Amino acid sequence: MRYLVILEGTPPEGAPPPELMDAIMALGAEATSSGAMLDNAGLAPSAFGARVDLSGGELSVSDGPFAESKELISYALYEVRTKEEAVEWARRFLALHQEHWPAWEGSARVVKLFDPADFAAAP
Repeated sequence: MRYLVILEGTPPEGAPPPELMDAIMALGAEATSSGAMLDNAGLAPSAFGARVDLSGGELSVSDGPFAESKELISYALYEVRTKEEAVEWARRFLALHQEHWPAWEGSARVVKLFDPADFAAAP
């Protein structure tokens, strides 16, 4: 099963501590070498993006930045056996922030991606 983990947060002023970045790199290497993490990347602030909405039959496009208090920061794509495994990778990632950058606040959404088996016809 594939899960997308989306990190959102509001970083404190200043750059992340080097110890946090080292720990994130080590966790990423572990997740990749285990075969669990398929892809990951940081996301630019919403000021560099746009949103396309459909409401009341009308399409509209809005350029960023957006008013949300938390920014989407990064994503990671995992191939794991269970949702609990994906949640554990996300928990470990946030625990690194808790340990190395205590002022940082945010969350990780764990979202299952559909695959063909999810749409298989019932017998």
